Amino acid sequence: MPLFVHIADERNSASIKRSGLKLAKSFPGQSTGVFALPVINNFMLTHQWVRELKRRGFRTAVGVYFRVPDGEPLFVGRYNEEKVASTASLAAARFRKEQMLGFETIIPRSIEACEIHAIRALPQKVGWRYFPDAHAKGIFCGCKFCVKGEYNSRKLRERWEQDD
Repeated sequence: MPLFVHIADERNSASIKRSGLKLAKSFPGQSTGVFALPVINNFMLTHQWVRELKRRGFRTAVGVYFRVPDGEPLFVGRYNEEKVASTASLAAARFRKEQMLGFETIIPRSIEACEIHAIRALPQKVGWRYFPDAHAKGIFCGCKFCVKGEYNSRKLRERWEQDD
């Protein structure tokens, strides 16, 4: 049974401990489920989503660790790409082998409180921001809408306009 981690807001940790992880709201064309990553030996890859999720509004991230049965169906893939059906053990093996940034697994059910192994505090500066390999590729869009409210947004817009 592979161990998975879900990154959550620390303010929700008491509720998660009491009630478990509930399904996220579904949007048209998206799979609904609990987003998590298999725990592997590489700490940075396992917790790569911390910095990106912190940009969405919470200050302190915690890791919610739980086990999923080997044959349980879930969806795996890279960020912003089509997800394919797989099993928990195959997803963990693929992540351990490929060790790619932007890897996602979606478990299409709620995680009950009794299934949660631990909730732990995490270092807050782990992982990537914006998108995987953002610093290698540069910004993908520097328009006023996309960089609105970001630090150094004026500089980003000016640099993006020079590249056109």
